Amino acid sequence: MQSAARTRTSSAFTSYFFNNAQWASSAIHITRNPHTFGLKVHPTTDLPRSAFKQAEALTPARLTKIYWQLSKSSLTVLNVLTAMSGVALSPLPTTVPVLLATAVGTALCSASANTLNQVQEVPFDAQMARTRMRPVVRRAISPLHATAFAAVSGITGPIILWIMTNPTTALIGAGTLALYAGPYTWMKRKSIANTWLGAVVGAAPPVMGWTACGGQLFPSSSYPVHAFPPSFISSISDTALDPSLINSPLAPFALFALLFSWQFPHFNSLSYVVRGSYAQAGCHMLSVLDPRKNALVSVRHALILIPTCSVLIPLSGLTTWWFALSSLLPNIILLRASCVFWKRGGEKQARALFRHCLWYLPLILGMMMAHKRGVDWSQWFGLGNDDFKKLKDEEHVVANSQSS
Repeated sequence: MQSAARTRTSSAFTSYFFNNAQWASSAIHITRNPHTFGLKVHPTTDLPRSAFKQAEALTPARLTKIYWQLSKSSLTVLNVLTAMSGVALSPLPTTVPVLLATAVGTALCSASANTLNQVQEVPFDAQMARTRMRPVVRRAISPLHATAFAAVSGITGPIILWIMTNPTTALIGAGTLALYAGPYTWMKRKSIANTWLGAVVGAAPPVMGWTACGGQLFPSSSYPVHAFPPSFISSISDTALDPSLINSPLAPFALFALLFSWQFPHFNSLSYVVRGSYAQAGCHMLSVLDPRKNALVSVRHALILIPTCSVLIPLSGLTTWWFALSSLLPNIILLRASCVFWKRGGEKQARALFRHCLWYLPLILGMMMAHKRGVDWSQWFGLGNDDFKKLKDEEHVVANSQSS
């Protein structure tokens, strides 16, 4: 009885391990050895066409979509928008060609860096559920083709920046490309310091926007580091146009500090949600190795954002001191979400912090533009000092005529 039961169990168990070729054709013959219960598959040489999947032709529309995916579209769009914020916040004059060249050059540099990152990480991306459908992994495009796209965009981007803006902007773009595709990608499976290196790359676009307008990065005798203290301390007006004041290197440092610190609550919360995938691919992420410290780093940089917005940014001259007050509320909300993530450490709290980071950055950049030093919004809406005085005079005349 036991022998018969063992025979039935063995037969039932091995039936789950038929060769996958059985599904290719109904003509395949499978035999079983009566003594060892081993299975042997006898496939036919003529497999039906249904067993193969024809690769789709690379039409222009499909190729454009693949290039868009290789560029990591959401990340590239974010880089372009933050670069444009650097242009918008610069008090130096600019032109439409410079604005467009900065956007296109930044996009090409970002596309090249992201593509080279994917080409190098095919074996690791194939192991993660969230990345296994990337173009090179699923063989929608060959690694050689993807590398060629990265080379063309990586050369064209800095050239556009060099010719249309200035060498400084081009060198920053090329440098961030090399840093992301080289040391950052290599360090992802070596050290948790890769996150800090990636934050440097992500903080560079607004600095590129600043330099594209001719802004200085380093102090000199012509452009020293100049601060703009509150009006009750200093007599410098909000509309001061002295080039030695408005071109202070403190401004690009403030832009860099804002983007650098914002990335930690943004990325650390996301990396906690997908920490399982990072572990599968062997990535040295803080969310995998020390989730508690990962959340603590988010709190630390959310806390740093408060003095960055309320002291450093208005002190640099990018905004008036009203921004120091108006930015407190969003910063407190972000800090609270970071603290909740640190105390409870759950995926629900991580997702909540990530969602807060999504609205935080565009709101802060928009508020900086609204509080930009030297901008008289009354003139933008046709209510300049002369117009306002004229309007008051007309109202006074009307009032007098009515009373008489």
